[in-house]
Amino acid sequence: MRVLVTGSQGFIGRNLIARLQCRDDIEIFGYDLANTPDDLAAWLDEADFVFHLAGVNRPQREEEFFEGNADFTRAICDRLARRTDPPPILLSSSIQAELENPYGRSKRLAEEAVMDYARETGMRAIIYRLTNVFGKWSRPNYNTVVATFCYNIAHDLPITISDPNRVVRLIHIDDVVRAFVSELQKDGGPEGQKGSGPEGRVLWRRVEPEYPVTLGRLAELIRSFRVMRDSLITPDFSDPFVKKLYGMYLTYLDEDDFAYDLTQRCDERGCLAEFIKSQHFGQIFVSRTKPGVTRGNHYHHSKAEKFLVLEGEAVIRFRKIQSDRGQRPEVIEYRVSGKDFRVLDIPPGYTHNIENVGDTELITLFWASEIFDPEKPDTFYEEV
Repeated sequence: MRVLVTGSQGFIGRNLIARLQCRDDIEIFGYDLANTPDDLAAWLDEADFVFHLAGVNRPQREEEFFEGNADFTRAICDRLARRTDPPPILLSSSIQAELENPYGRSKRLAEEAVMDYARETGMRAIIYRLTNVFGKWSRPNYNTVVATFCYNIAHDLPITISDPNRVVRLIHIDDVVRAFVSELQKDGGPEGQKGSGPEGRVLWRRVEPEYPVTLGRLAELIRSFRVMRDSLITPDFSDPFVKKLYGMYLTYLDEDDFAYDLTQRCDERGCLAEFIKSQHFGQIFVSRTKPGVTRGNHYHHSKAEKFLVLEGEAVIRFRKIQSDRGQRPEVIEYRVSGKDFRVLDIPPGYTHNIENVGDTELITLFWASEIFDPEKPDTFYEEV
């Protein structure tokens, strides 16, 4: 299948092409400002499907709205309609088309051009009225307020919020692209794309899910991503919006800002560093332990832990702190190696330790079900 994408170097176009390039059954024609009118004409004559994403949203003159949105779309549809085998077309429109501003009117006229194309040719036309799209490769101070907030906060620049209670409705770029690509598979191929009856088919779409969020909450979340390197506390990534927003935020870091150091606490036994914390899953930390050294000899009443030796040789011992019928509980002992990637569960109410029995440094990854609270440490000394 030959697919034409107009606006191929824009925010949505780049993401769409990246997804289409994963398929070996599609030849992509990417049209943008660097291409010539002849390129566009040739591709319009060859394409089996057209994603029309190009448009104008921040012109210097009001007339450019109508030239770049309405007139350009009309010209594309006229060229396609002259073919003996006109293809389906998908138009990326905007919820602004519902408004009486110059941009909205120009997008509405673009929609009308696509509707006329469907009626004239009998082919399928799909119109997506998009709300605010966020995600990777969105330009700050251009595409969305989300990109601007992400960029500025990532670079310790100020942001301006006129009304923190104002709600914006957001959709994620991956959901947009997924919806767009799904249109290629519908109706069983080009022959099945014909509309039924003389009016053809005009299909109106909205992308789901939408994420309504106030500007104040949006800024708060992005700021929490920035301070996460110091606090190590993650937000609730079980929320799909938070997870998608965090992924977007990372793309605005400078190339020399992706790495950061953890705070190490070192003594005669070795070093330990906390890695990540969450109120929802506890915390993860890592330690280096010198040969012959034993860590631990304590228990917890409510906290559960997991031990994973990554490098070296260790013996992990634990036992119940309460006796059963007057008999001292037996010590449970496991020998573990970094070669095995074997996880040990340490339940509450069991005192435990880990000893480096190898000749090299022991590196261990730990998980605890609760974040350590120095005011309520839930850590009590007792020899195994």
